[in-house]
Amino acid sequence: MIHTTLRGFARVCALALILSGNLLFVAPVGAQEAAAETAAAEPVKTHTLMDRFHEGGWVMYPLTLCSVALVWLTVDLWMRTSLKNMAPPSQVAQTQDLFRAGDYVGAYQFCKNNNSYFADVSRVGLSFAGEGQNATEEALFTELAKVNATIQTRINYLSVLGVCTPMIGLVGTVTGMMSAFATLGTSGVGDPSKLAGAIGEVLVATASGLAVAVPAFMFFYFLRNRLQGSINGLQEVVHALFRKMPYEHLKDAHVGEEEFYAAIPNWVAGGEPAAVAVAAA
Repeated sequence: MIHTTLRGFARVCALALILSGNLLFVAPVGAQEAAAETAAAEPVKTHTLMDRFHEGGWVMYPLTLCSVALVWLTVDLWMRTSLKNMAPPSQVAQTQDLFRAGDYVGAYQFCKNNNSYFADVSRVGLSFAGEGQNATEEALFTELAKVNATIQTRINYLSVLGVCTPMIGLVGTVTGMMSAFATLGTSGVGDPSKLAGAIGEVLVATASGLAVAVPAFMFFYFLRNRLQGSINGLQEVVHALFRKMPYEHLKDAHVGEEEFYAAIPNWVAGGEPAAVAVAAA
C-alpha cells in the first residue's frame, strides 16, 4: 500500500516537472512572438536630415554658417596656396624674357598689369633696383613676408572655426540639459518621449560641433604646410630672377612709378646754414 502510494506520488511529480518545463519553454517563445507582432504592427520611424537639424535646436543655425565658412575658406585657400597660382608659369616666362632683354621698365609695367603674388614681389624688387643690392633684397624679403602673413591670416580662420564650433555645440549641450531637467522636473519619468527629445538635442548639437571642428583643424594644418612649401617655391623663383642683377648700371635709376616724398631740407634748399635753420625751427 505504501509502495503504491509512493509510486503514484513520484509519477505525479514527474508529470509536474515535465509540464513546468514545457511551460518555461513555451513562455519565452510566446513573448518573442508577441514582441515581433507588436514591432511589425508599429511603423518604423526614420529620421531625416531636417529632423536632426530641428532636434539640434537653435545652435544648428550658427553651426551651419560655420560649416559654409569652412567649405569656402578651404576652397579659397587651396587655390591661393598653389604655387602655380602664386607664380603663374606664363608670367614667370614673360618676366624672364624681359630681364634677358634688359627691359626692366617693361618688366615693371608687365608686373604692374598682372595680378599675382609673383608679379607683386617682382614689381617691388624692381622699384628698389636703383638703390643697390641690399635694398633690393631687403624689399624682396619684406614683400615675401607680407604675402606669407596675408595668406597665413586667412588660414588662421580655420583654427578659429575649429576652436569655436565645439564651444557652440557645448552651448547647445548645456541648454539641452537644462530643458531635459526641466522636463524631468515637471512631468517626471512617466513621459520618457519628452525627455528623449531633450537628450536628442544635446547629442545632435555636440556631434554637429565636432563634425565641423575636426575637418577645420585638419585643413588648418594641411594648408599651413602647403603654404610654407609654396612660399619657398616663390622665393626660389624670385631670387633666380634677380640673381646677377647689374646693380652698378642701375645705380640711382628710377624703374618704377612710385612717388618719392623725401626732399632736400628746406634750409639747405634756401641756402641758409643748417645750424641757424634748426635753431629757428
